[in-house]
Amino acid sequence: MEDFAAVDRTIRAQLASHVPLIETIGNYIIESGGKRVRPLLALLSARALGYEGHQHITLAALIEFMHTSTLLHDDVVDESHLRRGRATANDTWGNAPSVLVGDFLYSRSFEMMVEVGSMPIMAILSNATSIIAEGEVLQLTNIGNADIDEGAYFDTIQGKTAMLFEAASHTGAVVAGGSEAQIEALKLYGRYLGLAFQLIDDLLDYQGDASEMGKNVGDDLAEGKPTLPLIRAMVVGSPAQANVVRRAISEGGLSYLDEVLAIVRDTGALEYTRQRAHEMVDRALEQLALLPPSPYRESLELLVRQAVDRHA
Repeated sequence: MEDFAAVDRTIRAQLASHVPLIETIGNYIIESGGKRVRPLLALLSARALGYEGHQHITLAALIEFMHTSTLLHDDVVDESHLRRGRATANDTWGNAPSVLVGDFLYSRSFEMMVEVGSMPIMAILSNATSIIAEGEVLQLTNIGNADIDEGAYFDTIQGKTAMLFEAASHTGAVVAGGSEAQIEALKLYGRYLGLAFQLIDDLLDYQGDASEMGKNVGDDLAEGKPTLPLIRAMVVGSPAQANVVRRAISEGGLSYLDEVLAIVRDTGALEYTRQRAHEMVDRALEQLALLPPSPYRESLELLVRQAVDRHA
């Protein structure tokens, strides 16, 4: 896809800086094997509505910069040592350079927004940055909190993950000049895709393969993150099982990993999480009915189906 190659060229050009460490760290994380789903979403959404201009290229690149900056910051906050099978930037260069390069990428993304020159798009993306930050803080405040319910969990992942998916498809539709109904449909499509994506991520933390995922099974548990498999296990499990999960969340670490892995499997919590992900996929696919038939719409359909059929 020529659009994707153009986005890659734009990303590399926009990484240029007279400070060598910025380019080094920026290139390191951007080249670390990410799927670039979010920029692809912006490209496909614009093309699915018949867009034939070039602004969607800049839009897709700046969305990747926004995403990359959050990865740099998240790894510092989570004290992560591994991402996508490679050492994290903070593990390699330290926390301070990672945070500051993340700031640079955020700032550069806003410069690119100005280049796109659309106030509606700037409004969507600037609002998204606030919501993403709120989602990250909400997740942080819930570390070790075994009392979080499913509704609060969905609020968290809507902010920290689904919001950027939503902003990508939403702005892609806006840059293409879609109808109000089409723009709303693509906005919701991105939201449901993002929710499905995060649900599967949280499922894989208890079922995935470390060599494929680029992180260790149980990382979320070690950090005390109350994700849906754990929340569901506490709801449907026996009092004894719920107590083990509560202690595991409250204390963090991996002391209870083997027990928790057995509990989330035996209570059906993993299948429940997968079921909820498929519900999000169905909702996303419903939105595409408002788009004209095209290879781009077919790609959007494939993209959301692949979100739940992955192992990493």
